[in-house]
Amino acid sequence: MKDFELKYGCNPNQKPSKIYMKDGSELPIKILCGRPGYINFLDAFNSWQLVKEIKEALEMPAATSFKHVSPTSAAVGTVLPEKLKKACFVDDIEGLDESPLACAYARARGTDRMSSFGDWIALSDVCDVTTATLIKREISDGVIAPGYEPEALEILKSKRNGNYNIVEIDPDFVPDPIETKQVYGITFEQGRNEFKINNELLENLVTENKELPDSAKRDLIIALITLKYTQSNSVCYAVDGQAIGVGAGQQSRIHCTRLAGNKADVWHLRQHDKVLNLPFKDTISRPDRDNVIDGYINKNEEDVCKDGIWQKYFTERPAPLTKEEAEEYLGSLSGVALGSDAFFPFDDNIERAKKSGVSYIAEPGGSIRDDIVIECCNKYGIAMAFTGMRLFHH
Repeated sequence: MKDFELKYGCNPNQKPSKIYMKDGSELPIKILCGRPGYINFLDAFNSWQLVKEIKEALEMPAATSFKHVSPTSAAVGTVLPEKLKKACFVDDIEGLDESPLACAYARARGTDRMSSFGDWIALSDVCDVTTATLIKREISDGVIAPGYEPEALEILKSKRNGNYNIVEIDPDFVPDPIETKQVYGITFEQGRNEFKINNELLENLVTENKELPDSAKRDLIIALITLKYTQSNSVCYAVDGQAIGVGAGQQSRIHCTRLAGNKADVWHLRQHDKVLNLPFKDTISRPDRDNVIDGYINKNEEDVCKDGIWQKYFTERPAPLTKEEAEEYLGSLSGVALGSDAFFPFDDNIERAKKSGVSYIAEPGGSIRDDIVIECCNKYGIAMAFTGMRLFHH
């Protein structure tokens, strides 16, 4: 297949629209089901690069959940603790622990379930039955992977009345080293960002604390590769083999750090016993549960514990999660890794990161205020590496 006509571009009025290889060669993909659109393919090709690089860097199966050309999370295939399984709505999946790829996707999808609603999925490895079973019951636009087990493919084809978008990509495809795009009729050209993110990038520890355990190196690598494919400015929190908070596309770095930190806090609080034991009615769907849990934790648009409202969702009125309980729970956290796609210009970012249990940081360095940022890290015993490499993505 040398080209594929799309329904429309980013918006219905943007026609004609298609994808093709500029040199006239065959596309490195097969469309096994559905008819992906313009934004679907932007998500597919960006997300595939992310999981491919994580797999190469850590030699572990990886998965990501993408929305509007940025990841909501990315993860490797480590077994989920029981509380996290329940928080991610996967505690009923038989054989989950035996499928590293399914564990990776369960983590990626379960991180920020509200943002992942209607996501695009990328898998580093051939999709197996357990992973397909997880994907089938989530609201999703499509998936890209290097292959699919026959039974897994049939499971996925049953989604959306047979119209679910399933893309197979050639894992050996090597793109042109020069990439171009047009804006307002003007062509931009640049070299592809082929920079490799690995342990060597974390050797320049500039803080008093120079202890960086292997688990922290893994999490920082996941955070940095995630940032490489996140709309800038961006900051990413990671722990236990997964990105738990991604702040994308903010003009101010502190706003990135706050946004990503708030997402990370919600991920942690979803595992609070009060949240895990909310007495939902059996009729409440998974997406509605996500919205209610978000309201329960953040106390936003609707007070779900209020009389006249709780009856819509619960079999009995739940006790609220108090501010003091949330702060006590979050205050006990540590060991979280934090990556930034550019330097921190002020120490307010470190102060905010500490509130979400950050113990390890990787950022490029190069600010005229680096000494102030380092001093703040030293105050809290945080280990910080200067990578020397910016990771902007637009």
